[in-house]
Amino acid sequence: MSDVHAQLTAPGAPFEVEVVDVDGRPTKTWKNAMASIRTVLEASRAHGDASFIVYEDERTTFAEHYAQAAAFAAALVSDFGVGKGDRVAIAMRNFPEWSAAFFGAAAAGAIVVPLNAWWTGAELGYGLADSGTKVLIADGERMERLAVDLPTLPGLSTIVVRGDVPDGCVAWTDVVGEPDAARPPELPAVDIEPDDDATIFYTSGTTGHPKGALGTHRNFTTNLMSLAYSGARTAMRSAAAPKPSAERAVPSAPNQSASLLSVPFFHATGCHSILQGAIVSGAKLVLMHKWNPERALELIERERITTFGGVPSMVWQVLQSPEFDQRDISSVQSIGYGGAPAPPELVHKIDEMFPGRTPSNGYGLTETSSMTTGNGGADYLAKPDSVGAPVAVCDVKVVDEVGNDLPERETGELWIKGPNVVRGYWGKPDATAATFTDGWLHTGDVARVDDEGFVYIVDRAKDMIIRGGENVYCSEVEAAIFEHPAVLDASVIGVPDQVLGEEVGAVIQPKPGRVVTSDEIRSHVAERLAAFKVPAHIWFRHDDLPRNPAGKVLKRALRDEVLSP
Repeated sequence: MSDVHAQLTAPGAPFEVEVVDVDGRPTKTWKNAMASIRTVLEASRAHGDASFIVYEDERTTFAEHYAQAAAFAAALVSDFGVGKGDRVAIAMRNFPEWSAAFFGAAAAGAIVVPLNAWWTGAELGYGLADSGTKVLIADGERMERLAVDLPTLPGLSTIVVRGDVPDGCVAWTDVVGEPDAARPPELPAVDIEPDDDATIFYTSGTTGHPKGALGTHRNFTTNLMSLAYSGARTAMRSAAAPKPSAERAVPSAPNQSASLLSVPFFHATGCHSILQGAIVSGAKLVLMHKWNPERALELIERERITTFGGVPSMVWQVLQSPEFDQRDISSVQSIGYGGAPAPPELVHKIDEMFPGRTPSNGYGLTETSSMTTGNGGADYLAKPDSVGAPVAVCDVKVVDEVGNDLPERETGELWIKGPNVVRGYWGKPDATAATFTDGWLHTGDVARVDDEGFVYIVDRAKDMIIRGGENVYCSEVEAAIFEHPAVLDASVIGVPDQVLGEEVGAVIQPKPGRVVTSDEIRSHVAERLAAFKVPAHIWFRHDDLPRNPAGKVLKRALRDEVLSP
């Protein structure tokens, strides 16, 4: 590993590393990383008339996308009074406008706030109020959810809508118009530095409301180099591995790479990794209105997809689809996933069903702007239970309960440091101080690191469920359940699921003399939280929940009790 690292990061090499000052701390960075999100957008013009975004029957070229983003950036400044550092939020599913709005707002110097499109109206309203959003770009479904909460957001001056436009809002097409792709509008004159604030991505909170992870332009552009470095490292370390036989060789790729986007843009993976990777590399990005494995296979065949993945559950669903053998998937060159635990048997299943195309996985969080570690090729086959080694600009360490470093192979909490780690939580100094120490992020994940530097995630220190790549904090769901008048006590636990990784489960003790049904609880929670947080499994018990002397519910014992055969 050290030899490969040295070759890739040597002076003059593509992945040369330099140390710069970031927030008063010496920080390893990629010397050749782009300076800002605006720079990423400007570089995309080189791909010209090649297809960039495909959504249903809509096709947008790179030139058209740039023109739309530039027109939106100009309108934000000249028409809506957006200045550097003002917040511009996006609340919509994966539509083509999402990307143009994101890059346009960032190029104008605004802080972009991608909101979770699965949130309820109250959750969306909280994100808009907490971030102090000035301009919102939304679709019709999000506008319907926000109808009740919009009057409580006096700081929101402008709402731009795709589709039918409610009173008091403006249409995206009226704002952007039909700019000439050959002669696009000029980007507004704004000085943007690598360490300027760029994004606020919300992550579920352990208590109460979500927290906004405040990311910089450097955070965003670091991820592009990290992905490329990880791929180069994998290729070099796999070079000595046995080559596939002729019948297992990978088919030749189409002229243009094509990625099937199966995760939301509002996730760090979807935005930092897949969207940014496509716009820089010139790849075609194919969007899905809603995830469906059969539709995914149809699009893989129709659009000659070369890369697909998402979270592990989506790959499982594609492999298990009854239409798998009926579709031409020969264009697929690679399969990558992350965002949730991946069972080791998945890598072997992919190797069996996609001969010669070993998958890759990685590890990161919203707070690390997507990627920190990567595992692929021969390394993944040799260590399928590892999330890989950190990229060259990231340091990891495992610590005990009081923050002392632990030796190799010892298990403790994983901490991460690097130019990908966000600045902190927007407007929450106490939460920032509790999670970040001198540039080190406390991940809350229990891990160990082997003698080659490969990281193994053992457990989660935080009381959290990962359902199909979405983080669900148990305390948030418990708080919603406790609002039901018939509930005396409740505890939320993770229930293993082969496809989603985990489902949300709840053990509930009703109040004496009260009767409540599972459907009533689900409806109650659904009124307060996003659908993916609603318990799929509910158990009722009339005895007290098991607790330790400090009064904390013994969740492991409770889980063993309700899940035992």
